[in-house]
Amino acid sequence: MKNKILIAIAFVFVLKLNAQETVILPGQDRRAITTGLPFVLIAPDARAAGMGDMGVATSVDAFSQQWNSSKYVFSETKSGIGVSYTPYLSKLVNDIFLGNLTYFNRLDERSAFAVSLRYFSLGDIEFISEAQAQQQAFTPIIERPNELTLDASYALKLSDRFAMSVAMRYARSDLKLNNADIDASSANTFGVDISGYYQSEEEAYSDFNGRWRAGFAIQNIGPKFKYVEDGIENFQPTNLRLGAGFDFIFDDFNKIAITGEVTKLLVPTPPVYGFVDTDSDGDQDNDEPTIIVEGKDPDVSFLSGMFQSFGDAPDGFSEELKEFTWSLGAEYVYQNSFAFRAGYFNESEDKGARKFLALGAGFKANVVNIDLSYLFSASKVQSPLENTLRFSLTFNIGENAYNEY
Repeated sequence: MKNKILIAIAFVFVLKLNAQETVILPGQDRRAITTGLPFVLIAPDARAAGMGDMGVATSVDAFSQQWNSSKYVFSETKSGIGVSYTPYLSKLVNDIFLGNLTYFNRLDERSAFAVSLRYFSLGDIEFISEAQAQQQAFTPIIERPNELTLDASYALKLSDRFAMSVAMRYARSDLKLNNADIDASSANTFGVDISGYYQSEEEAYSDFNGRWRAGFAIQNIGPKFKYVEDGIENFQPTNLRLGAGFDFIFDDFNKIAITGEVTKLLVPTPPVYGFVDTDSDGDQDNDEPTIIVEGKDPDVSFLSGMFQSFGDAPDGFSEELKEFTWSLGAEYVYQNSFAFRAGYFNESEDKGARKFLALGAGFKANVVNIDLSYLFSASKVQSPLENTLRFSLTFNIGENAYNEY
């Protein structure tokens, strides 16, 4: 009799467990990673944009600060100033843009430094108070939310062909609207970049000379921050860039550079969330808390998040591979005076679906370089930079001060 009672209790317990089915919350099939300060991932200069948003292993230019500042110690120019302008959402508005200003100086044969400013304006937002609306006195109050970063880097050659660099960054995100929140304040944080760059000697092949290039960068290493005092903590867009390329040097006038690059955000992947449906009604009630069904808890420190990001995707290794973006780019240079560029950028459809083709060109007039680029979206998701013409100007100071080629 006792055994029958135990069996009956166990049977009821099993039925109860089966009734408490775990329900996956909707919208969990695509797990794009989101971070704070996303504007720092936008290519700020026309040369990099024209080759598919790459720059970690391309040859040095004035805008190397944004991609791999260790390249500056391979500059043949003593110093330079770079200015760029990128319209954003230009099909909808005309006052959202990303601006960049960079200065670099090669101190000697083995070292260089650079400073830069990136400024992202979200345009003018008009407010009309309730009192104005009632009085029909429509004199709008203008707010201008914006974000910016200030960077400083130092690069050092560790050998004749390899250099490393450290960059420090201050970031401010002023997205709050004072008219909507009297306690509005900007979010502030800091970050660090660590990068390296290798450039081989020019070698003779059968029909041409050639030179290898390779680079890496771990960018935006820094603490999490909040946009709102009592809000959630946001990861910075910490990312790993790896790239390599080869220069086909046909003669003193013609050169073609081919470069490939892969990038991965070092930020935890969002897990699959769900809840235990205790009453089997298919809806989440107040007494049915959200739980993690697959994946790892993303509420970790930024350092733990960097390491966790390599193995926390709910679908395993196949999903981890989807979190890598890749780009291929080519640049033809004639007599160091004219350049034509093309590139392709690819991102998994489950992780953002950015896919685009890019074209670019560069011209040199005395000590000034003028670069342009244009983007064609190849994705079902329309790019905010689609059909956008980007501009960059570089002012070279002390050309041919060093011989690196």
